[in-house]
Amino acid sequence: MKYYSLNRKAPNTTFKDAVIKGLAPDKGLYFPERITPLPKSFFDDLDKLSHSEIAFEAIKQFVSPDIPEATLKTIVEETLSFDFPVVSLDDSISTLELFHGPTMAFKDVGARFMARCLGYFNKDNTNEVTVLVATSGDTGGAVANGFLGVKGVNVVILYPSGKVSDIQEKQLTTLGQNIKALEVNGTFDDCQAMVKTAFLDESLTSKMQLTSANSINVARWLPQLFYFIFAYKQLHNTHKDIAFSVPSGNFGNVCAGMMAQRLGLPIKHFIASNNANNVVTQYLSTKAYNPKPSVQTISNAMDVGDPSNFIRIQEMHGNDFEALKDNLSSYSFTDEETRSAMAEIHDNYNYVADPHGAVGYLGCKSHLETTPEAHCVFLETAHPTKFLDVVEEVIDEKQPLPSQIEAVMGKEKVATKIDSYDDLKSFLLG
Repeated sequence: MKYYSLNRKAPNTTFKDAVIKGLAPDKGLYFPERITPLPKSFFDDLDKLSHSEIAFEAIKQFVSPDIPEATLKTIVEETLSFDFPVVSLDDSISTLELFHGPTMAFKDVGARFMARCLGYFNKDNTNEVTVLVATSGDTGGAVANGFLGVKGVNVVILYPSGKVSDIQEKQLTTLGQNIKALEVNGTFDDCQAMVKTAFLDESLTSKMQLTSANSINVARWLPQLFYFIFAYKQLHNTHKDIAFSVPSGNFGNVCAGMMAQRLGLPIKHFIASNNANNVVTQYLSTKAYNPKPSVQTISNAMDVGDPSNFIRIQEMHGNDFEALKDNLSSYSFTDEETRSAMAEIHDNYNYVADPHGAVGYLGCKSHLETTPEAHCVFLETAHPTKFLDVVEEVIDEKQPLPSQIEAVMGKEKVATKIDSYDDLKSFLLG
């Protein structure tokens, strides 16, 4: 498989080079040259296949021939060492729980897959690779855990000061070893801008090999398509049209779901559920795409004012606005609406949702108003205890801490504060 830059001003490259580079030299995101649908029989026979078998068949075309099949099977099995249950709330709404991994967030899948790919590519390399990543919350912890101790790989995580939850901060600042955290005086957009600037700074890249573990990297983004197929496997016997409501920030997750759809997964529709950072909601309403500074909300992992992956979504739809709008709806919800939804889910269904899942639930409700015959699945992207203050305040109920969370609570935060790109560059070169 070859990958091309969406800016179309850089040479096509291999999966290996796309993973190691992160961004193309022309600043563009990489995208696969072709997407070959899987046979209908594959989806008809999902009940007979394990998660690892499903994932191997789904991802194989995108990594071949750079990773041998035997190695890929091992990578997939190690990546998917936890479950992805679908919990039904009622006949029309279910949730796909993506928080059963080591850092209790959906990003564990992409981070673990990418770490193992990069470890394979770097196994005989004497040069170190620095993974540079910006996080609005859960990416940092997932990347830190996924890459911890990987030979020849250093990880530098930028996160916005005061804009991630206490548990999220602990998960990315307490591991040590090859993981370093930079606390940025700014927003997630500032962090992401610094990372992109670093990739384009030849005075820096000439001295060190940088790559990204944000969803701009194909190895972080693509494996997220797995769990859309896992959910379909659990729900296809409902014999209803299935739609997914995806809490959306940088839009890598809904974009991965659309890749599963392109592979032949019979998903009827997607809903991008936004908080107040609603650039895409506005775009689908007005045709005007206007990135803007992010604003802080209680669903902080979605506080993104310029979502990187939306260009991939447009590419998949041939940059045809009407084709995109036919496949994707988007709704925006306030913090007040999010809190009310968390309370509603708890009171009506005895289920505890985190703020991001609650936004996804609201997206389901909006979709079902116009498509009542559908079955809508919202993604519960992180465990509710990662947002303990908000959750306990809303439902007025003490929440027990899972072992994955308890393990980091007593550890000491270690982070370097920075204010500017020059500070980042000095840190990297130092």
